[in-house]
Amino acid sequence: MLRNKQTEHLPIYRKGNEIYEVVSKIADLIPDDHEKLQFVKTEILTDSLILMVKVAGAEASSLYDIKMECATIIRKAAHNLIIHYHSLEMFGFEEIEYYTIVRDLLEEYRLLFIDWVASFDITNYTIDRWGLFNPPGVGPFDHDPDDDIPFNPDDFYFED
Repeated sequence: MLRNKQTEHLPIYRKGNEIYEVVSKIADLIPDDHEKLQFVKTEILTDSLILMVKVAGAEASSLYDIKMECATIIRKAAHNLIIHYHSLEMFGFEEIEYYTIVRDLLEEYRLLFIDWVASFDITNYTIDRWGLFNPPGVGPFDHDPDDDIPFNPDDFYFED
């Protein structure tokens, strides 16, 4: 897997990796013959991977709206990881006490997440016409100043 070395050094990425490693070890304790717990296992592994994958995706873009979209997906995955405790408990996972470690790590991740999102450049964006991922003060119906830049496609297509 090709990764940006700079991204791998971010505290939020490293904490996401730590969470994934702990979740993986806990997932290994889930019995192979328990269908419902196997489903939860897939979910917790997927959600824990999202914590790193979407940080890398956000860091690969400079646009505020793309970064915020990734941040939203991260927040959802982290919230899911917190709630999965109840699914594991409900389906009788015998080593449930280990999952409290994940919850503690997610609290540390949440604090890093707040600082990470605050570092996004609010001046570098495209208007999100759906209205979800615009920087403060920008609305989905605002005029896009890029629309005023003259563009003639004939300037870019040459005939032989």
